[in-house]
Amino acid sequence: MIIAIRISGMVGVSRKVEDTLFRLRLRRKYSAVILEENTKNEKLLRTLRDFTAFGRISEENLVKLIELRGQKLSSSKDMKINSKKIASELGKKNLEDFGLKKFFRLHPPRKGIESKKHFGVGKGVLGDNKDKINDLLERML
Repeated sequence: MIIAIRISGMVGVSRKVEDTLFRLRLRRKYSAVILEENTKNEKLLRTLRDFTAFGRISEENLVKLIELRGQKLSSSKDMKINSKKIASELGKKNLEDFGLKKFFRLHPPRKGIESKKHFGVGKGVLGDNKDKINDLLERML
């Protein structure tokens, strides 16, 4: 599974990128969505690489994300969120089948966003972070 986290705001965003962000439900800064790994989603993320950070999410961080930041569709308090079950079946079903919203609202990262990538190339955390996205997500939960 891939997590995409919106980092940039709306200033200087083209109409195509804006529409793509809205379709993916990344409508605000520091919101995140979980996507499957396929070519269609990879093309979308390539379009959004200057505005989002994305990478492969680990199983333990997925469970923690659902547990801490998963929001129910309905306001009924009787339904409990079983985050381990949802994380294990997420490839077969989507979050709405479990009664959760498709996006997650996160905090800004503690200790800020890195200004440079590791080799001095690029704009900090924007773009493909591969497995480093888990460190960023830990700081945002």
